[in-house]
Amino acid sequence: MKKQQRLVVRTAILLVLLAAVGYTIYANFFTEKTAVAVGSTAPDFVLTDLNGQKHRLSDYRGKGVFLNFWGTWCKPCKREMPYMNDWYPVYKQQGVEMLAVNVGEPKLSVKKFAERFGLTFPIVIDQEDQVLNAYNVGPLPTTFLIDKNGKVKQIITGTMTKEDIRRHLESIKP
Repeated sequence: MKKQQRLVVRTAILLVLLAAVGYTIYANFFTEKTAVAVGSTAPDFVLTDLNGQKHRLSDYRGKGVFLNFWGTWCKPCKREMPYMNDWYPVYKQQGVEMLAVNVGEPKLSVKKFAERFGLTFPIVIDQEDQVLNAYNVGPLPTTFLIDKNGKVKQIITGTMTKEDIRRHLESIKP
């Protein structure tokens, strides 16, 4: 009787494992992946900033959006954040919004980082990486330049200089 029970349990475990492997293969090879690409409409989202204010991407229609994904631990992010901060007030007046999406770190860490660098542009936190995944972001920093119609104009991966940021902000002015 014990041998028969063991056989049933082993068979059930084997079937569960086979189902998991089958699903993984199906999900990776046979389902369509919708990556955000240049020319596509930027996926809408709502995230809350450090002051508790909600930011919905679609609310920025009619303006250019400099959408930057970053982390406090990311050295290239630390280098470009002050440059972004320098240009923010200049381009905000010209119809370009800047939105920095922190990828799932505690609010306190992000707030301390923002205070240390004196950052004035909106910083939102993507606690569950939903926006990060929707945009298929790989390495940080990654920036999406979104035009006034909500279309992705360019995707930049890696650090930008102060002049790079100015040039990119200029390119999405409405």
